[in-house]
Amino acid sequence: MDSPDEDDLVDVDLYDDDGFPEFGNNQAPGAVAVRAAAREKKPAPETGLATRRQLRAMGLSPGGHDPVARLICRGGNRWAWLYRVDLAVPKRTPTLAQELALDRAMAARQTCPTCRRRYYACLPLRTQGQCEPCEGGYEPSPDTVMTYPAPTGHGLAA
Repeated sequence: MDSPDEDDLVDVDLYDDDGFPEFGNNQAPGAVAVRAAAREKKPAPETGLATRRQLRAMGLSPGGHDPVARLICRGGNRWAWLYRVDLAVPKRTPTLAQELALDRAMAARQTCPTCRRRYYACLPLRTQGQCEPCEGGYEPSPDTVMTYPAPTGHGLAA
């Protein structure tokens, strides 16, 4: 009878349920340093685990890597994925064309079709079809309306 090669042997843990490691609040590796970095009080740590929002606050993103653990909050009713900070990459910055497209989309949601004023908040165009001041017949408060500086000259390069 041949003995099996050591390469063929597989270590099996009978009690492992193939789940993610779970950590409570401030129990994940490097949790205190990650929390301080997310609040912009200290620089981002080299190692540790962080949620997606914490990575975003530090200027990072998971970079396509899968989560490695779960953070359990509120007695198990809420949880979040944890990602490795050392595998995170800097978050992408949008191009000027993408920023222009987002600004145009937001302008469509923030501009009243009746008075053509642009507001800081999105307007209820589906239900009312116009802004509150147009609906009520009064002038809007100046802190809700975007004001643009008057154009100076033609703005052409030549």
